[in-house]
Amino acid sequence: VQLQASGGGLVQPEGSLMLSCTASGNIFSIYVTGWYRQAPGQQRDMVATITSGGSTNYADSVKGRFTISRDNAQNTVYLQMNSLKPEDTAVYYCWLRTRGYDYWGRGTQVTVSS
Repeated sequence: VQLQASGGGLVQPEGSLMLSCTASGNIFSIYVTGWYRQAPGQQRDMVATITSGGSTNYADSVKGRFTISRDNAQNTVYLQMNSLKPEDTAVYYCWLRTRGYDYWGRGTQVTVSS
């Protein structure tokens, strides 16, 4: 399984970005996917996840600002990030779990700064 993420960049506070991640390879039809992030010197933390059935889970720090969605036909997961704050600055990693295995994308940098 390979995960290809895109959409990171530099944005001003209160701005918006959308990340996307497309999975390819031997993907079982039922899987959980989502996004984690890691700021310099900090651990990697869950941002948002979504199941095959569409159930979502968000970190408290992003609730009401970020929205995760997925296109099962395209094996793509999206993260719409609104009202971005400087503390959202991190490397964002796409994640997928299928058949008990975890897969990670290479990460995309999101920088929120004026």
